Amino acid sequence: MSLCVHVLGREVATLEALGDFKSAMTYRDGVASEDFVSLTMHVRRTPYLWDDVLHPIFQMNLPEGYLLQVLQEQFGPHIGASPMALLAVIGRNMIGRVQVAPAGAKLDEPAKPVDVAGLLQGDNSEAAFTELVRAHATSGVSGVVPKFLDSDAQMNQTGAHTKTTLLTHRYIIKGSSRLLPFAALNEHLCMQVARQVMPAAMTEVSQDGQALVVHRFDVDETGAHHWGMEDFCVLLGLRPAAKYETTWERIATAVRDHVPVTTRPVVFRQMATLLLLTYALRNADCHAKNVALRYSQRDDVHLAPAYDMITTAAYPAYANNPPGIALMGRKTWAPGKSLQTFITATFGLPPRDQADIVDQISTAIAEVAPQVRQMMVEHPAFAEIGKRMLFSWREGIAGLRDKRTYALGETVLGDAFQGLSDPKPVNAEPRVVGRSDLLGRR
Repeated sequence: MSLCVHVLGREVATLEALGDFKSAMTYRDGVASEDFVSLTMHVRRTPYLWDDVLHPIFQMNLPEGYLLQVLQEQFGPHIGASPMALLAVIGRNMIGRVQVAPAGAKLDEPAKPVDVAGLLQGDNSEAAFTELVRAHATSGVSGVVPKFLDSDAQMNQTGAHTKTTLLTHRYIIKGSSRLLPFAALNEHLCMQVARQVMPAAMTEVSQDGQALVVHRFDVDETGAHHWGMEDFCVLLGLRPAAKYETTWERIATAVRDHVPVTTRPVVFRQMATLLLLTYALRNADCHAKNVALRYSQRDDVHLAPAYDMITTAAYPAYANNPPGIALMGRKTWAPGKSLQTFITATFGLPPRDQADIVDQISTAIAEVAPQVRQMMVEHPAFAEIGKRMLFSWREGIAGLRDKRTYALGETVLGDAFQGLSDPKPVNAEPRVVGRSDLLGRR
């Protein structure tokens, strides 16, 4: 199978499958050096061979795991079930400036209308979101493409729409799930904190708190592709499934490889802010796919605005998860002075500047916390999750300000943190290694 690769609408390369587990991308003659497909793949005549089904830049936008299987089952009877075949369906509306399509296919098909305002303002966004998923379930060749798509059967089993994401020309529309109720509201509130201390994606949440609209930052105001964007799975040559199998040290090395020296200090300061936010918000889902570089050309590479931030500790099933990316050989929420030492040595940020960022995050949390309390009143089912968010934020900030880390002393976070009863205890379910669940209980 062969596909055409486009950069900002210009056809620049051919992507071919070489058997089942190898692919090759070859630039066409006369392609300008600025029309590179990836920061890791400069323009050259020699093909880029990859010992996998797809190069990392093309894997970046594919769904993962079970959801990938569902999509393959849905489209497989018509186009085949390989990742290359799936890319032929979704490749015209990927994140970033790269598009992929069969030879002769139009890149810009008429888009189905998306009633974003209705989704946000309606009384029941769950129903609206589910209908939106179903309406666009086979619209891979139009303007709305399912990035993650679950089956109708799974939707009916959960009683609520699953954690599904739709990618449109101007928005990413995300739902919550049975295991992560109010994940949309959780993410929206975390993003309000992030936006006060660093560039971050703009988000809007539905009235019922179950659907989130993220304004894309890789397109212009009309929805046309403008920026290139590559996450650190791509930049480190990792499969998406290996998104937790890297370190902040490796990410910093990739920044040095691709970010110009003149803008590197700004990028490293923002990365330090992102890292500190991860600890303050107790976001265990900060992994290599949730950190990215955005660029127009090789001499204009920056850290992408923060996105996909969520307080995972608010959910009992994930409350004991460690940070997603290792730091100095460990994954721990109590790094002590090693956090300060790492940021100084790796990002070149003095301890005083780090302390200033911690103060800024403390202020941002204090200002957003009343919104959490308000949502707890408006959505009683969110009350326990909101309470856990506030407890996690308070614990996260206290850990950063502790004498064993930045020694900033206690801070006043405001009335929103007062009068809260203790959250329900998280009981880790005991597991017996080597004993089958099918055996009878003694």
